[in-house]
Amino acid sequence: MKWPELVPDRVCVTPIIVSRTEGIGEDGAPKEVVVFSGKCSYSEKMKQVLDAERRLVTLSATALFNGDIAPGAETIEGYAKVNGGKTERMIFRSSRPRNPDGTVNFTQLELM
Repeated sequence: MKWPELVPDRVCVTPIIVSRTEGIGEDGAPKEVVVFSGKCSYSEKMKQVLDAERRLVTLSATALFNGDIAPGAETIEGYAKVNGGKTERMIFRSSRPRNPDGTVNFTQLELM
């Protein structure tokens, strides 16, 4: 059965690069690994949430992607460069809601 796309490709218009750091390179700087490079549905809206240590964190944006942007990865951590690197935001939380058959419908990144 085909499930409806809650984040269709036609609403994904903002260019984004999602990266994470992995180890240390030869020059001593952290190595960047690109997880996803493409387009997303991006909206900036400020909200405050509590983290695991009960500190107040201000979230500034949300990025929505059609499908799973990191298949096989348990979590998505790192940062996102929006609009060609003009804006760089850290990933606070990620979620991947699933269809009844177990496939990922969309990926949501909450950015700070």
